[in-house]
Amino acid sequence: MEWKLLSSTLFFPVQMLYYIVKACVCMLLPGTRKDLGGEVVLITGGGRGIGRHLAREFAEQGAKKVILWGRTEKCLKETCEEITMAGTECHYFVCDVGNREEVYKQAKVVREKVGDVTILVNNAAVVHGKGLIDSDDDALLKSQHINTLGQFWTTKAFLPRMLELQHGHVVCINSILSLSSIPGAIDYCTSKASSFAFMESLTLGLLDCPGVGCTTVLPFHTNTEMFQGMRVRFPQLFPPLKPEFVAQRTVDAVRTNTAFVYLPWTMRALVILKSFMPQYALEEIHRFTGSYSCMNTFKGRT
Repeated sequence: MEWKLLSSTLFFPVQMLYYIVKACVCMLLPGTRKDLGGEVVLITGGGRGIGRHLAREFAEQGAKKVILWGRTEKCLKETCEEITMAGTECHYFVCDVGNREEVYKQAKVVREKVGDVTILVNNAAVVHGKGLIDSDDDALLKSQHINTLGQFWTTKAFLPRMLELQHGHVVCINSILSLSSIPGAIDYCTSKASSFAFMESLTLGLLDCPGVGCTTVLPFHTNTEMFQGMRVRFPQLFPPLKPEFVAQRTVDAVRTNTAFVYLPWTMRALVILKSFMPQYALEEIHRFTGSYSCMNTFKGRT
């Protein structure tokens, strides 16, 4: 027994090296992309921003049906009409993902009226944009309910059927702020960190579930209404991402079954730096890039 344990221990580094090399090779080689022709895609927060671009991209990539969830019917209707005019079947339902009962109720309606959801995109999010002391308690709760708990309710509503069918995909539009927080958005950073932990745990939990995958997208500051007024110190070095780019990379990650996507890819360096650099050095980097003051001009959605 001791020899077996010893051999396993000695062989473990070799296994790790093999998997690292394999992962690097897979990143360099073009992967096969699955067809979206039979997929029914549900996008939360699908009426505007990244959600609207996701709806367009999934439709363009051949999704069979697109379903939009959100809280503003006007935006949902406009996006739905646009997708329908482009030739893809589209439906919308007014639903606040932060409300558990409402999520389960509307999930039942979707199954009855449209069919089984095979790709769930958790995109809905809000940001209060203030420090802890200046934040309203109800606004803080709203951020946690929508950005974090909403994923629990939507995933619990649709994942069981995916597991039965052995076919499905759960997507989370997260943020790089889940791994590297900034001042002035304490509600958003906290909720996104919780969301990242949720998806990481879910991804590992589904490793032995054939046909069901997960994708977590971690974009840098994206040029949408939600972060209107946010400013970075060096916009030439750190330009805000276009929502259509985030949507394109998200759909591509679903088609290639990629678990984690950093946008841009240089954000991986930020995560690596945080793992070994002393806190003092990290603070100096924040001062240099101006992240301490980037929310000073924040306006949010008007």
